[in-house]
Amino acid sequence: MSKAGYTQVAGNEDPSPDLHEQARKLSEGPVYAITGVTGAEKNANASEIELSDNIEKQPLHAASPAKKPEGKKDEDQFLKDGKSKIDYVMVYKNETKEGEDEAKRAKRRKEFFANLKEEGLILEQADPDTIPAATEEGEELPASESPDYQKMEEEDKNTFIKVHAPWSVLSRYAEEMKIKMPIKENDIDEPTTIWTFLRKVPNPFALSTEFVPQETNYFTLAFVRSREDEFIMESRDTFFSGTTRSRIVHEILEKARYDPDDKTKFGYDHMVANGSLAACFPLHDGDWHSDQSLLTHGPLNDRHLLYEEWASPKKFYKQQPLNLIRSYFGDKIGLYFSWLGYYTIMLTYAAIFGVVTFLLGCITLGSSVKVQEICNEEGVGSLVMCPLCNERCDYWHLSSSCFYSKLTYLFDNWATVIFAIFMSLWATMFCEFWKRRENTLQYEWDLFGFEDNEENVRPEFEAKAPDKRISPITKLSEPYLALRTKFPRIAASIMSILFMILLVVAAVISVIIYRIAIKVALARTGSEFVSSMSSIVTSVTASFISVILIMILQNVYERIAVWLTDLELHRTETEYEDSFVFKMYLFAFVNYYSTSFYIAFLKGKIPGNPSDYGKIFGLRQEECDASGCMQELFINIAITMCGKQFFNNFMELGTPVILNCIRSYKGRQEEKKGRGKYEQWEKDLDLADIGPRGLFKEYLEMVVQFGFTTIFVCAFPLAPFFALLNNLIEIRLDAFKFISQLRRPYAARAQDIGAWYAILVGIGNLSVLTNALVLAFTSEFIPQAVYKRRGGNGTLAGYMDFSLSHFNPEDFEEGSAPIDSEFGNITDCRYRGFYESTAPYNYNYDNWVILTWKLFFVLIYEHVIYLIKFALAYMIPDVPDFVRDQIRRENYLAQQALHEATLQRALRDDQDDRKGGASNA
Repeated sequence: MSKAGYTQVAGNEDPSPDLHEQARKLSEGPVYAITGVTGAEKNANASEIELSDNIEKQPLHAASPAKKPEGKKDEDQFLKDGKSKIDYVMVYKNETKEGEDEAKRAKRRKEFFANLKEEGLILEQADPDTIPAATEEGEELPASESPDYQKMEEEDKNTFIKVHAPWSVLSRYAEEMKIKMPIKENDIDEPTTIWTFLRKVPNPFALSTEFVPQETNYFTLAFVRSREDEFIMESRDTFFSGTTRSRIVHEILEKARYDPDDKTKFGYDHMVANGSLAACFPLHDGDWHSDQSLLTHGPLNDRHLLYEEWASPKKFYKQQPLNLIRSYFGDKIGLYFSWLGYYTIMLTYAAIFGVVTFLLGCITLGSSVKVQEICNEEGVGSLVMCPLCNERCDYWHLSSSCFYSKLTYLFDNWATVIFAIFMSLWATMFCEFWKRRENTLQYEWDLFGFEDNEENVRPEFEAKAPDKRISPITKLSEPYLALRTKFPRIAASIMSILFMILLVVAAVISVIIYRIAIKVALARTGSEFVSSMSSIVTSVTASFISVILIMILQNVYERIAVWLTDLELHRTETEYEDSFVFKMYLFAFVNYYSTSFYIAFLKGKIPGNPSDYGKIFGLRQEECDASGCMQELFINIAITMCGKQFFNNFMELGTPVILNCIRSYKGRQEEKKGRGKYEQWEKDLDLADIGPRGLFKEYLEMVVQFGFTTIFVCAFPLAPFFALLNNLIEIRLDAFKFISQLRRPYAARAQDIGAWYAILVGIGNLSVLTNALVLAFTSEFIPQAVYKRRGGNGTLAGYMDFSLSHFNPEDFEEGSAPIDSEFGNITDCRYRGFYESTAPYNYNYDNWVILTWKLFFVLIYEHVIYLIKFALAYMIPDVPDFVRDQIRRENYLAQQALHEATLQRALRDDQDDRKGGASNA
């Protein structure tokens, strides 16, 4: 339960367009929980469905009854009494063909429903009431004789079971689950800082306070039924929010058994898996769109308000209504969007710096001595270069690399070094400031201590754990997985992961072989233009092939990772998710970045010389262009990063939209024909399910992007800019998807973003080393700096001649000299590297000097940056002082409440003892 935004609106009024105005007058808290439930507990005997053998024979619920009398606009949010809120909906297919399998499913449903009834839940079947059909005399036909009803019975086989949790169930489980509820309004004033004044300045990015007002902040305590009157409560019906109600019902549904003879047969998810249920989900609040203006009529419900103020493309520049997101979807989804929004804000600074770095490269391109020398066809550009492949390739002029040299300079200049340093520190600042923001949200949303105090044991662990032990905390017997049982499971998991990583490495090697083969094939065409473009064509096509392989392997490995994580049998959901996340990201790291690592640190590093070329599987290793490998690294990162983002965005949104349109077509057509109302539970069933992995794909997509913007950022300074553009779209696409294209997920709890934070910190630390190595070994930064000091007199004039070695064509190894060369008799050709000018062409003195400076640069760079990073991490406190004070104040109030409760209990006991003594006397 949030410390802010408890809905205190009570009563049975119909939710009208003016309800938000009425609610504002009744409460100082947030007022736009329009769908707050109302009414008293209902009579269970009158509402519960009959859990008997003939439940499967009851009328099928197709498109609901046609044209019912006008009632409340959100009548499909309640049971038939119009008061009891629908907290969950279960759906099953009532097959017309009865068989052994269907009998088993019916038996499971009967047992499952009976156990839910025993827990105190109220179940009600949604079925048609009256179908508007009449005889020739105008008399209304009974429902069972209506042609429309009979047609619906034939066409639709879905039966909907609506679930309501009465107060007795909610209060009991709220106490068991230690759900925190408000006891006192927060009375600590926020300290006055510069941010206090800045918040008063008109902000075009701020949310509209008319529809998303500032929420009241409360101190909270874990709910206790015996002390109900100590909590801030205006009505039992509105005390627990919709997300809290769905959490409680989900807890019951997750543990209810459907086979009395087997303790491992439990949970709605298993019922869905074996076909006994088709789906199980909490209802959306109503329609997400309206033909009427929000300004004139107000929001229909929270879902509509979220679309207008969050998911609408017109609000792309606005801040996110995080408290409203959290109150509608739950803490876990609220944390994700909070993290995504914070990451996007931080990307703004990195994007500005990256664009400035790129623009400096564009501005100074014309003054680059290196580019001028390569492009000068009469000077250095006329140097004859050694062939790029054996026999079929001819000599070529250095000026052919003019385009590549210009492209390389844009991302390999002095500004790139400064940008790499900035990004290494930026990654640390992002992680540290997010930790502060996360701790603030943990307090405001009552997430502190969730994993230790509130999180329950996974039902799968309770049912399948083979061992028992006495809990060191509770001193009670509990399921346990001993090391002798755990070790074989973990060993099998590790071996499977290693096998999949080797499979990725094999895919990378195949791409490398493709690069070598296609480059040779293009160079042998005999066309000077095709030969000159062979490098860029090879890089682009190989990058696209890598993206395709990445997507295929990712889907295959995800299925394997799920099986392995299930096999490990983790105790809590947090442990399960963390294990799954680490497996998937380890694979994704190798999958997404391996080609970039090859280009940055292996390609062209051991090419040998024309008298003894380096080889891979018998093929001559591909070489870097005379201007370096930076442009190929840039092309690979740009295509992989942007291609992945485009593909993911299309699959995430395009697929659900298309499938939802197909699934909902029948229901929409039936409603247009007047044959029935397209009920909310039917609309939600036609939406896509978020899936068992929940937010995993969203997090993985962003964390992989974070890697591209940090690990190799010096090769692609525009990566933060493209990431920023993607995220501005991603936030609204995800918002639209959750609001309109997905069923409402249950309100899952989470203390933090889980294992993703550790991965982000690891990426930030790794990026320091990778950028140091790229600057030292991939870019021309160190060789150019050494040349300026040793032979260039402070300039780069003559650098290309210095960086290219001489070779005598008479010393070509067998089978590598060009056949029928158009250059005639060549006595000297040049190639990239620092080698002696005579056989056996060993490395020269300059090579060892440059290598020494490269290693020295890496050592100094990473030590200095790591020192600054750790200093920043130490100086930035994880928890703001203001939040720490509020935590202490809440703990003090909790101790006071406990002390008062103890005194009252002691007084009652003393009075009872006195009465007992008096009666005895």
